Amino acid sequence: MTKQEMRREIRKAKADFAAVMPAWSAAICRTIAAFPEWKAASTVLLYHALPDEPQLQALLDEALTAGKQVLLPVVVGDDLVIRHYEGPKYLAEGAYSIMEPTGEDLPREAYGDIDLAIVPGMAFDREGHRLGRGRGYYDRLLPRLTHASFIGVCFPFQLLEAIPHEPHDVRMNRILTPLQD
Repeated sequence: MTKQEMRREIRKAKADFAAVMPAWSAAICRTIAAFPEWKAASTVLLYHALPDEPQLQALLDEALTAGKQVLLPVVVGDDLVIRHYEGPKYLAEGAYSIMEPTGEDLPREAYGDIDLAIVPGMAFDREGHRLGRGRGYYDRLLPRLTHASFIGVCFPFQLLEAIPHEPHDVRMNRILTPLQD
């Protein structure tokens, strides 16, 4: 299958599984919160989810309560920049109707201070390869996070046998779905 065909199949499956996706999102958040990497991380990059992605609001809330420095990506042109997340009242609708922090951009030299990045995707494979939505935003951002461990999060139907990839693609250290063996 081509990347476009994979994306088409995943979109169809998202519609088929819409009713169970909130429960799966909650399970993903609980599992991440129990990971040693999460507990040890002082600076985390999360994301504010699109409606068809694993919802991480519980994890965002937990991170703030735990005193972690919480960061979210923001679309600026053809790139993602990173901003501090201070809570829901400091968000505004941005590109693609994604809620984004309104504060200042994190200086790029501070990207290396991020301990853990939770990354969405259209699909992943067990080798840690990621299929994005096709715009390359995360492909350009992830190489800048030189210190971070990457956890890709997805629903069970988004974990595929193999995803086409290039040598320069950044692999996830771990892929998490709510129904793993």
